[in-house]
Amino acid sequence: MTTFTLPDLGEGLQDAELVAWHVAEGDHVVQDQPLVSVETEKAVVEIPSPEAGRIARLIGKPGDRVKVGAPLVVFEEGAHADTGTVHADTGTVMGELAAPPPSAPTTRAQASTSRPAEAAPAVRALARQRGVDLTRVRGTGPHGAVTRADIERAAGVPSNEGAGVPLAGIRRSMAINMARAHAEVVPATLWDEADVQAWWAPDADVTVRLMQAMASACRAVPALNARFDGAKMTRTFPSATDVGIAVDIEEGLIVPVIRDVAGASSVELRRRLDELKKAARTRRLTPAELREPTITLSNFGMLAGRQAALVILPPQVAIVGAGRIYDAAVPNSGAFAFRHKLPLSLTFDHRAVTGGEAARFLAALIAALAEAQPA
Repeated sequence: MTTFTLPDLGEGLQDAELVAWHVAEGDHVVQDQPLVSVETEKAVVEIPSPEAGRIARLIGKPGDRVKVGAPLVVFEEGAHADTGTVHADTGTVMGELAAPPPSAPTTRAQASTSRPAEAAPAVRALARQRGVDLTRVRGTGPHGAVTRADIERAAGVPSNEGAGVPLAGIRRSMAINMARAHAEVVPATLWDEADVQAWWAPDADVTVRLMQAMASACRAVPALNARFDGAKMTRTFPSATDVGIAVDIEEGLIVPVIRDVAGASSVELRRRLDELKKAARTRRLTPAELREPTITLSNFGMLAGRQAALVILPPQVAIVGAGRIYDAAVPNSGAFAFRHKLPLSLTFDHRAVTGGEAARFLAALIAALAEAQPA
């Protein structure tokens, strides 16, 4: 008997949630055959078998949290514990979970050529557990994606109203990160607004313009495009502006990163943003696409709200918030004229950033947004 343990998943992660087994006890597996899928705060990762062997025991069930180094599979023969590391570059980040095991219910409808439903890997795993045919489920998520709630409804599972529902995956990670930010960061917030009359229209790409303006402001005041180590009391200043974009998905908040914003055109930034948002909503982001933003943008005004004091996740030192654009009456030659105004907030870590630096950054951001063309 030999035991295979959960390998190091990289990115400093200490544990993962077990999503789905792709094998059963008694199965004979070959090297690199998918054994299990686990969900970290960053991605759903498929873990392969280290070698060939027969499975004597599977340890854990979907929904369990497993620490790195904890046992996953006991082999009868041919395999040994893996001491290697699964890196983001070489580990398989799932787009689809493996086909259900032979014991999963199969119907004539499942064998049909119906159009595949859009669903995150964890949702597909839940559908298999509940015996639900995804092609027959109407998705209520973004762009018609099937959600966990859709699967539960289709399976006839009663609601958890009144019961405690454990946090898992992204939502659990979000809770941990917000508690860490509250404990470590000393936040302060400035509010103002930019006159965007020169370029705003109903079809304007506000998010791209905001990213470009942030890159311009970071060039003017590099102190906001920084990382702060509170334990060592040191600051580092990255050469590129890598903007984290807060994306609201059903599972919680996820922040993919647009790299080197200053070096990309408007068209390229929009393409990257669309790709990352789609990957976020279908849980296909790789750990590398979520790693180390230098500053974050929350364009919450796309939904509602004008101003917000946002949360900074260390080691970043700043987050920009953009509210809902509105028409403001401003004095004009003894009368009033209406101008398009974009509300802005800048929350900064006052341990690493002075009020003057924050104010100059916000002024540079406003100036860049007021220009007819990107700065």
